[in-house]
Amino acid sequence: MTRADCARITARLLLVAVLACTGALAQTFPGAADLDSAINQAIREDKLPGAVLLIGHAGGVVYRKAYGERALVPVREAMTVDTIFDIASLTKIIATTSSLMKLYDEGRFSPDDLVTKYLPEFEGGHSPITIRNLMTHYSSLRPDLDLEPAWTGYETGIHQALTDKPTGPPETKFVYSDINFELLGEIVHRLSGLPENEYAERILFAPLGMDDTGYLPDRKLRPRIAPTEQQGAEILRGVVHDPTARMMGGVAGHAGVFSTADDLAKYCQMILDGGHGLFKPSTIRLFTSPASPPGQKDVRGLGWDIDSRYSGNRGNLFPAGTGFGHTGFTGTSIWIDPPSKTYVILLANAVHPHARPAITPLRRVVGTLVAASVGYSETLTGLDVLVADKFSELRGKRVGLITNQTGISRDGKRNVDLMLKAGVNVVSLFSPEHGFAGVEDRPGIANAIDPATGLRIWSLYGTTNRPTSEMLKGIDTLVFDIQDVGVRFYTYESTMLYAMEEAAKQKIAFVVLDRPNPLTGIHVEGPMLDRDKLSFTGAFPLPLRHGLTMGELARLENGELALGADLQVIEMTGWKREQWFDYTGQQWVNPSPNIRNLNAAILYPALALMESATNYSVGRGTDAPFEQVGADWIDGPALSNYMTSRQIPGVRFRAVEFTPTSSNLMGKKVQGIGIEVTDRALYSATRLGIELAMAIVKLYPGKISWNSTNKLIGSERVVADLTTQGDALGDANAGLPQFLTMRLKYQLYQ
Repeated sequence: MTRADCARITARLLLVAVLACTGALAQTFPGAADLDSAINQAIREDKLPGAVLLIGHAGGVVYRKAYGERALVPVREAMTVDTIFDIASLTKIIATTSSLMKLYDEGRFSPDDLVTKYLPEFEGGHSPITIRNLMTHYSSLRPDLDLEPAWTGYETGIHQALTDKPTGPPETKFVYSDINFELLGEIVHRLSGLPENEYAERILFAPLGMDDTGYLPDRKLRPRIAPTEQQGAEILRGVVHDPTARMMGGVAGHAGVFSTADDLAKYCQMILDGGHGLFKPSTIRLFTSPASPPGQKDVRGLGWDIDSRYSGNRGNLFPAGTGFGHTGFTGTSIWIDPPSKTYVILLANAVHPHARPAITPLRRVVGTLVAASVGYSETLTGLDVLVADKFSELRGKRVGLITNQTGISRDGKRNVDLMLKAGVNVVSLFSPEHGFAGVEDRPGIANAIDPATGLRIWSLYGTTNRPTSEMLKGIDTLVFDIQDVGVRFYTYESTMLYAMEEAAKQKIAFVVLDRPNPLTGIHVEGPMLDRDKLSFTGAFPLPLRHGLTMGELARLENGELALGADLQVIEMTGWKREQWFDYTGQQWVNPSPNIRNLNAAILYPALALMESATNYSVGRGTDAPFEQVGADWIDGPALSNYMTSRQIPGVRFRAVEFTPTSSNLMGKKVQGIGIEVTDRALYSATRLGIELAMAIVKLYPGKISWNSTNKLIGSERVVADLTTQGDALGDANAGLPQFLTMRLKYQLYQ
């Protein structure tokens, strides 16, 4: 017996020991009953014949169970936990991405290399498509090869992939494409000198003891293999379901691998543990970090899905951007959440004996239940709390509601509609900057009528920023319900303060329905706003990121300004200070027209510091506002290289070109940089914003009028540092200790 055989047997015995404990663990797993109910209900509704669920947490398997039946025809067979599944597109990560990680470790390629460097015949040798484009599905290649007229053979399939014409330039749109991974599988073949099935076996399956995993499963395994679709008189069993992979002989970069939940658990734990010596930890971090073009809604890693239209298996509570996974057409899925050291493996043969709709709803439910079981909680906003209480706090009141498009419940219903349905007497509505629908990006917004309710909408971003006596006539309670972004110069905060001041003067009660600070309640950064720079852009001396919810901010302003307002905050439940917005389970609604995702919200406090310089663009009027900056005097590659050399934690840069269709530099083609947050725990908005300002001073002296940035930067001292090359970073946090001490009196959440 060889040393490898001994190691493999030892690994098996260890797994058996772990799984022997799993039954007891399963009995105490918090979400067990709900998980069983959800999966069994889906089986009863014929969404799938059966499934295997395996959950890993904190280094061990905590739940492992088989449901339903493995086969329905020609005879019924019970599902077992050791069932071997056609994992379909999980092949893309388990085999192809892993093979590429190994080759990357060996220095054999770079993600930004052109595909033609390794496949010289690709597109006739002339193509701008990179390996990164293939791995992130931003190549613009079609979803799959034509199957008619019929063809066979691996070489034939690869030839078709090499000559298939893209539908447009790379990096312009997300198109999930099997052709991408057919090409990547061939790159593995050419770089390793082995067919992908042999290379993956050598570098991953055998060393990790994944004995039931591989392409072209042995016929002796057939009794344990879950059958898939019936093709005429034949039921596919042990033969890959994907027709393209089948025509290629069963080995392809996009599909063809068979595996079990236990084997995939070994793989997931290896990823969480940083490689087990099979891969460098830095390589795993690189491949599982966002790698798609800046500003794109669908975020992919190198091979992995991070936050795209296919991320349903993440559920509603695992946070977007920190975990990663993938799904397979047959009904398979994996999600890995490093912060909680958790992975979820759900394997089903939902295409047996016939194709069914994707089991995305079940995957979402399972992901949500598991996340809740390992410590993630769903946040209920102040509005949600009132809904549950049937708005008893507002009964008998004459209510004026200050809100916009963000004032929705967790199930997407408007606050005003819910209030009226519950019998609350809503007298009128008030809208902040960007209007009631949140789509206006201009000053001078007029009063309006809400067509759904007929209620008058008073604009607080028109002729006045304060509610007047006329507007408040007949109202005894003002309710504020708007999602903020947690940044000093976001005018919704000023609208709240001005309205609270007017309510205090007229003895009107003021109620804040609290919502999360999307940038957490623990990250507080300067510069502080000088008191002589107060304006509607910043109505209270706060730091750049204040780490307060709107309810906490209202308490602070009411107390520190001695307003005497009759203030009540309807507190959230389930929110913790360290949580980013995507931990809350709440729906993302663009808080304003140019904050279109959480990445933009995170970058906003840094990039907006210089926005008032009219010869400088922060991407307004483009597809990626506040995710890129530029000017007609900037050299994009030079600025990107300089910013990269500064080694700013948590972000990465790339040169870009864009033409704003509105706002600063409208109609001008400009160069600049795109910025992507890669680790928001390390990211500092102050560091990024000041470093960018200092780069402009160094590379393009005299181009920015720093006096124009006073109210946004907020600190005269920091502005002076920028013009004299002083310690702008050091001075940016002056005054923070006093603020942190002050805010403790008003915090509502731990």
